[in-house]
Amino acid sequence: MTSSSIKVGILVVAYNAASTLAKVLDRIPDEIRPEITEVIVCDDHSQDSTYLVGLGYQQISDLPITLIRHPENLGYGGNQKAGYQLAIEHGLDIVVMLHGDGQYAPESLPEILAPLVAGEADAVFGSRTMIAGAARKGGMPLYKFMGNRILSRFENAALGTELSEFHSGYRAYSVKALEQIPFAQNSDGFNFDTQIIIQLHDAGLHIAEVPIPTYYGDEICYVDGLGYASDVTKDVIAYRLQKAGFGDGSRIALNDEYELKPNEDSSHGRISKMFATKSPRKVLDLGCSGGQLSERLRQMGHHVTGVDVTEIKGVTDRTDAFYKGDLNAGIPPEVGKGFDIVLAADVLEHLKRPAELVRQMKEALSPDGSIVVCVPNIGHWYPRFRAALGMFDYDQRGILDTTHLRFFTRRSIRKLIERNGFAIRRLEPVGLPLDALGLQGTKAHLLSLVDQMLITLWPTMFGYQFIVEATPVPSPL
Repeated sequence: MTSSSIKVGILVVAYNAASTLAKVLDRIPDEIRPEITEVIVCDDHSQDSTYLVGLGYQQISDLPITLIRHPENLGYGGNQKAGYQLAIEHGLDIVVMLHGDGQYAPESLPEILAPLVAGEADAVFGSRTMIAGAARKGGMPLYKFMGNRILSRFENAALGTELSEFHSGYRAYSVKALEQIPFAQNSDGFNFDTQIIIQLHDAGLHIAEVPIPTYYGDEICYVDGLGYASDVTKDVIAYRLQKAGFGDGSRIALNDEYELKPNEDSSHGRISKMFATKSPRKVLDLGCSGGQLSERLRQMGHHVTGVDVTEIKGVTDRTDAFYKGDLNAGIPPEVGKGFDIVLAADVLEHLKRPAELVRQMKEALSPDGSIVVCVPNIGHWYPRFRAALGMFDYDQRGILDTTHLRFFTRRSIRKLIERNGFAIRRLEPVGLPLDALGLQGTKAHLLSLVDQMLITLWPTMFGYQFIVEATPVPSPL
């Protein structure tokens, strides 16, 4: 079933599993045992003889077992973190999580592994609800079944996913996928499983599902159902707010890459409209991040050169040319000059001396070129409200992004541009990034209309960002 070049690992998370651990390991199918590179058994400081059972089994088994006993209890999520970190350090390609209490059938391992081995998914989840009625027939209590369905529907609606179940603990991951997400910053509790789904979804990684049998036996359940439901609900809401720029990232850790905002009323949507009206131009995209906006501009026929301090995977495929450089030190000289448009979308606020970059943008232009700049509005009602309450803290994204060094109002961005040799041709406010909130349909449309009306009435209060288009003022002879 598996290729000999693929290193498959099994992570067994165990807590007080002395009576079940050996039985779980025995049930690993014979057909895949020779293809398993490592079985990592993580005993989470059990109060029974789980570790001793593991030691004894290690001596007589044909399985390549690595046995770990944590010196203190790390929790369900903490135990997974330790196991996944070992999988990364040991060079595994795939890691499957099994529960030491036998709640999930080892007999389903071939089906769980298949999509990952075939390269069809980045993660595979066993689902107890893919087959109608299977969960209840397998003994899932009615209250747990109803809670599972209600929470899963809510999470799907909020995240824009279509998983049949969010709360199965039978999971397999590509180790490369784990390396792409900050799972180590997740909760140590049971809501770790929801947080890692959010991170996989946010990173654009593909989750496949396969049906698994449901089993409820005599194992002890350590989950506080109401507390768990509260935690996962908070996680999903925090993620949506965070994507819109509200939240410090303390609940859900996300990658640092700046994503494309596809909504037509977002800053990227407005910039795209602006470029769509222009004939193919030579564009310099400063602070291009992963190149998602650059890629959109290239699809319009523009030739795009990108610059960013880090080379994010895929950026060279999304730009015509890419140069790595810290814009605090200026535009790298190898980038060249003669650009028709220099774009700095969400860049100036990250710089120590933004005026210097604006002057360099002018030097990089062709004689009849222009610049397009987008900055957040510190005069927006959200930071004003926070400051009025004495809560001028930072968020992971948005206006109060933790990496922002400078803050702009409409007046101050106008001054910055004009004082450094440009005449402003357009300065327009941009509304809230409603697409990041996950709103769709009628609700999203109505909220967008309200937002645009408020911006029209009071742009400096309700404008979330400002977009500026400017052309160089000719130097006096």
